Amino acid sequence: MISSFRPHIRRLFTASAFAYIEPRDLLASEKIQQNLMQKPVLAPQVVIFDNNTQLKQLVQKGQLTDARLMFDKLPQRDELTWTTIISGYVNAFDFSEALNLFSFMWVQPDLKMDPFILSLALKACGLNSNLKLGEILHGYCTKSDFVNSVFVGSSLLDMYTKNYKINEGCKVFDRMPIRNVVSWTAIITGLVRAGLNKEGLIYFSKMWKSNVDCDSYTFSIASKACADSGAFNQGREIHAQSMKRGFDSSSFVANSLATMYNKCRKLEYGLNLFGKMREADVVSFTSLITAYIQMGQDENAIKAFVRMQEVDVSPNEYTFAAVISGCANLARIKWGEQLHAHCLNVGLINCLSVANSIMTMYSKSGQQSLASKVFNEMIRRDIISWSTIISGYSQSGQGEEAFDLLSQMRREGPKPNEFAFASVLSVCGNMASLDQGKQLHGHVLTIGLESTAMIRSSLINMYSKCGSIEEASLIFADMAREVGDIVSWTTMVNGYAEHGLYQEAIDLFEKIPEFGLKPDSVTFIGVLSACSHAGLVDLGYHYFHKMKEEYGIAPSKEHYGCMIDLLCRAGRLSEAERMIKTMPFYQDDVVWSTLLRACRIHSDIECGKRTAHRILELDPNCAGTHITLANIYSAKGWWREAADVRKLMKSKGVMKEPGWSWIKVKDQVSAFVAGDKSHPQCEEIYEGLNLLLSRIELPDFDNDTGSLLHDDLQ
Repeated sequence: MISSFRPHIRRLFTASAFAYIEPRDLLASEKIQQNLMQKPVLAPQVVIFDNNTQLKQLVQKGQLTDARLMFDKLPQRDELTWTTIISGYVNAFDFSEALNLFSFMWVQPDLKMDPFILSLALKACGLNSNLKLGEILHGYCTKSDFVNSVFVGSSLLDMYTKNYKINEGCKVFDRMPIRNVVSWTAIITGLVRAGLNKEGLIYFSKMWKSNVDCDSYTFSIASKACADSGAFNQGREIHAQSMKRGFDSSSFVANSLATMYNKCRKLEYGLNLFGKMREADVVSFTSLITAYIQMGQDENAIKAFVRMQEVDVSPNEYTFAAVISGCANLARIKWGEQLHAHCLNVGLINCLSVANSIMTMYSKSGQQSLASKVFNEMIRRDIISWSTIISGYSQSGQGEEAFDLLSQMRREGPKPNEFAFASVLSVCGNMASLDQGKQLHGHVLTIGLESTAMIRSSLINMYSKCGSIEEASLIFADMAREVGDIVSWTTMVNGYAEHGLYQEAIDLFEKIPEFGLKPDSVTFIGVLSACSHAGLVDLGYHYFHKMKEEYGIAPSKEHYGCMIDLLCRAGRLSEAERMIKTMPFYQDDVVWSTLLRACRIHSDIECGKRTAHRILELDPNCAGTHITLANIYSAKGWWREAADVRKLMKSKGVMKEPGWSWIKVKDQVSAFVAGDKSHPQCEEIYEGLNLLLSRIELPDFDNDTGSLLHDDLQ
C-alpha cells in the first residue's frame, strides 16, 4: 500500500530531481525557526493524541490564533499535528503561512510525508499561485510513488489548472491509475475556468461513461460549461440527470442550471427552477432578478428584490448591480438614488459591478454629471467603467468629452476595447465628423479590432451618417465575404434607407436569408423606412405582416411609426389615423405630429383639425402644432382661422424655438440661428452670404404662397 511507503524526508535532497534545490531555501524567518525547531520531548502516545484532538477542535471552531499558540508550545508533534495546523491555515485562505509551516515540517528528521499532507501543500500551491514549489512537490511525489494516490493526483491536476497549466493538468489526470469523483470534477473545473467549455463537456461525457457517480459540484460545473458555450441541449440533458439523482432542488445546482437557461435565453425555464427550490439563497435571488431584467420585466425584478429582503436574504454586490440596472430601465431615478446611498453606507460602492451600474443608471436618466462624479471617485476602474462613461457622453451628445475620455483611457486606463471605440464612432456619425471618424478607423485597423462585429457595424453607421455611403458599402462588402452578422446587415439596410437608396435597401434585405441569417426587429425598421421613402405601401404591409407571421417578431412602437409614416407619405391619411388609434401603444405627440405634417402636405383640413386637437391635448403649448395648423388654414385660404391660431399663440405666450445649424471648420464647431449676429466673424459671414445670394437665381414663389407665408410666425 502507498501509506506503508513513507521515506525519510532527508532523502528528498539526494534525489536528482531536486539537485538544484538548496534544502534551507524553504525555511522561513529565524524567529519561527527557533519556535519550531525545538528539540522534541518524548511523551506518551496518549498525550499526543489528546493534544491533537484539542488542536483539531480549535481549528474546526475557527480559533486559529489559539490553535497556533498551542501548536508552538507543544513539546512533541507528529504528522497529524502538522497536518491539522496546516489545514487550518489553508481553510483560512492564509496559503503563504500554510506553505511556510509545510517547509518546516519538510526538514524535520523524525517526520514522514503522506498523501494527505502533500495534498494540502499542493492545494495551497494552487491557490497561492506558487507553481515552482508545486512542480518540486510533483517531482518528489513521482519519485516516491505518491503520485499514484488519488488524493495527490487530484491535488496535482488542480494545482496545475489553477496556475493555467492546463496541458500539464490533463497529463496528470490521464496518468492517474485511480480516479474518483473529485479527480473528474477537478479536471472539468480546470478546463471550464480556462474557457475550454467544450473540452470540459467532453471530459464530463467520459466521466459519465466510466460509471463514476457525479456529485452536486460536478453537475454545477457542467451546467456552467453549457451556459458559457450556449450548449442548451446538453444543458437540458444534465438537468434531467440531476433531477434523477435529486440534485436539482438544491440551491447550488439549481442556481447553475438557472444561469445556464438564462444565458441560453430560455429565461422562463430559469424562473421555473426558482419556484421549485427548497430554500433560495442570495445567488438564487440574484439569478431571478437578472432573469427578469433580461426579459424586460424590470418591475418583477424590483418585486423580487423586495421579497428577498422580506425573507432575510442579504443582497450582495451582484444583486445591487442587477437591481440598479432595473431602476435605470424603468427610469426610476429616485429608487436608484436610494440604492446608491445604501451602497455607500454598506461599503459596496467600491465594487466595480455596483459602481458601473450606478454610472449606467445616471447616464440613462440624462444626469451625465452625476455619472462622471461616480467615475471620478472610483478607486479602481476596469474596461467596463471606461466604456460606460464614454458611452454615456456619446449618447448624451457630448462628443468632445467622449473623445477626451478615450484619449485619457489610452494614456491611463486599460487598452480600449470595441465597446469604447464603437461609442466614439457613434459620436462621429451623429456629429457628421468624417475626419475624426477616419482617424479612428485607421486606429482600429492598426490594433486589429476592425474584424469585430461591433466595430464593423459602427464603421458602416459612421460613414453612412457622414454621407459617405460608398465607403460604408465597401466595408460591408468586405465583411459579407466572411461570416457576417445581422447587426452589420441591419446597419447597411438602414444606411441605404436613410440615403434614399430604397431599392438597394430592399434588395439587401431580401438577401439576408441566403446567408443563413434572420432579420431582427431593427432590420425591419430599416426596410419599412425604405418602403416609406419609396412610397411602396403594399410592400410595406407585406413586410409588416411577414415580421409577425414568419419571424414571430411583435411590432414595436417604432414599426408602427414606420407604417404610419408610409401611409402619410402615400396620402392615405384615414388609414394612418386608424392605425394610430388602434395600435397597442401610447399615442404620444410624436406619432400624431407625423399625421399633422401629412395633413398640411395633402391639404386635409378636417383631419388636420382633429390631429392638432389631439396634440394640443397632450401639449397645449406646442408651437409647431399651432404653426402647422395655421399653415394648413392659409393653404386653403382660410385666413380668419389662421389669424385666430396666431392670436391664440400670442395669448398663450407660445414662441417657436428657432432651429440651429452648425458647421465644423478646422476642428472648430460654429452654431447659428436665423438672423444670428453673435459669431465673432459674423460680418465676413454675411458678406459671403450676400455674395452667394447675388449670384443665385431665386425661384418665383408667386404661385405658391400657401405654405411659405407663415413659417416664421413668432
